[in-house]
Amino acid sequence: MLMGEHKHNIDAKGRLIMPSKFRSDLGEKFILTRGLDGCLFGYPQESWSALEEKLKQLPLAKKEARAFTRFFYSAAVECELDKQGRINIPQTLREHAKLEKTCHIIGVSERIEIWSETRWNQVSEEAEEMFDSIAEEMIDFGF
Repeated sequence: MLMGEHKHNIDAKGRLIMPSKFRSDLGEKFILTRGLDGCLFGYPQESWSALEEKLKQLPLAKKEARAFTRFFYSAAVECELDKQGRINIPQTLREHAKLEKTCHIIGVSERIEIWSETRWNQVSEEAEEMFDSIAEEMIDFGF
C-alpha cells in the first residue's frame, strides 16, 4: 500500500527522485499520467491494468467519457527508475502539474500523486479546513 508524504526537488532535466518507500510498490516500471486537481497520478502496472478495465466500461457514446479517457491516456507514459532511483517526467506532464522545484510525492493507496509545492499547500489547507465536514458526509458511503 502506498501512503505517506515526501518532498524532493525536480532537476532542470525533469528528473525526480522517487522515495525509496514507494519504489518496491511501484516496481521498476510504472505508469505516470495527468491526475485530477492539477497533480500527476502514478500507478503500479497491476493497478494500471485494473484501472484500464474500468475505463473500458465507460460508455463510448458519452462525450464526457471520451474526453476523459482521451485526456487521461494521451499523456500516459511508462516510467522506469534509473540507478539513482529517479524518474524522468516529460515536459507535458511537468507543465500540467506546474512542477518547477520542490515536489510533494504522496501515497494514496494504490497510486502516487506528484504535486508542485504551491498546489499541494493549497489542496492540503482546503482539505484540513473541510476535514470534519467531509468526515461527516462519509457516512453516506458506508463509513
